[in-house]
Amino acid sequence: MTWDITGMGAVANIGGSPQEIFDALCSGRESRTPLKAFDRDKYRAAYAYEIDDRAVEGRDEPLRATRWLATAVRQAVADAGLGDDLSQVPVLVGTTMREQRSAELWWREGAEVGLSDLHFGTSLKNTFGSSASYTFANACSATLYALGMATDMIELGMADTVVVAGTDSATESAFGTLDRVQNDTPDALRPFDTSHKGMLMGEGAVACVVQRVGTGTGAVHAQVRGVAMNCDAHHATAPDPEGITLAVRDAYRRAGVRAEDIDLVMLHGSGTPRNDATESGVLSEVFDGSGTGPLMTAIKSMTGHTLGGSGLLSLVMAALAMKQGVVPPVLGLSDPIAQAAGLRLVQGEAAAADLNVAQIDAFGFGGINAVAILEAAR
Repeated sequence: MTWDITGMGAVANIGGSPQEIFDALCSGRESRTPLKAFDRDKYRAAYAYEIDDRAVEGRDEPLRATRWLATAVRQAVADAGLGDDLSQVPVLVGTTMREQRSAELWWREGAEVGLSDLHFGTSLKNTFGSSASYTFANACSATLYALGMATDMIELGMADTVVVAGTDSATESAFGTLDRVQNDTPDALRPFDTSHKGMLMGEGAVACVVQRVGTGTGAVHAQVRGVAMNCDAHHATAPDPEGITLAVRDAYRRAGVRAEDIDLVMLHGSGTPRNDATESGVLSEVFDGSGTGPLMTAIKSMTGHTLGGSGLLSLVMAALAMKQGVVPPVLGLSDPIAQAAGLRLVQGEAAAADLNVAQIDAFGFGGINAVAILEAAR
């Protein structure tokens, strides 16, 4: 069984729409900037991949994640020709931090934030009339978990159309935690390069309209072939090769594909040495003996780690890559780590390719793993 993606929307530090983001990725745009959300003198890391939309330079604002969510959903439903009335359409939102930054600003500065404002459902109801919205806080895999839930809902006859979305803004508590637990201090997010030192946060929102095949009236961007999810609970932060391998192979089983059918892999690519080595090792084993293997890229090298929305943002970029026949490079990748030596990582500049099937990886803290398989629209 497959499911149509008929609408897409996204906002990130490098663009205000899916196509703008994709074009920036293909051009290899360096987009990290000195940290603006809070006082960088308090932290070792001095950079982030922030959206520069604050009214006053150097002064953070509440409810930015909610604002981006509404923008991305509006883009996606308009793209699908649905209009702004989602009263009969479930909306599934994946996130890591929810509106935690707004709570921080309320606590520290007395920002005007009501309790109901901290729930994305309030904005979705006020903006789109949504009567059924659900938030999933499943770390970095949240939006692919939500995508899997959406396909289940459609397959079970609970809905013909589901909006899947994700959003996160940088929070000081999370930034500070990462700043203290990472052994080195990264000045850029450089996946799979020997210079990688760790993760830096990004910001943004993403949304997709997922529909039962034949339900939509507009163009189909791509088709979801299958989504696999598991939680290996191996370690609080360290990824587990076995859990990730199980997720990848389960995704192939659900999608009815083999390793040799995959043309493109959108890597999780968080830039942390442990994750990069683990993901590279798993994929080297999975694609061993499958010919030349797929092209691979990692968009966090230019968007930063957009947390809960990162998996779905990679999926949207995969849909555009298949439509336009080009794969963005991994920015800053010049000396791949040893574990990635046999992988076809796109380096230097975008690569032209005929792409039909893409794999999207998302691996979160606590062993929350998700892998989606996407097929080019017929």
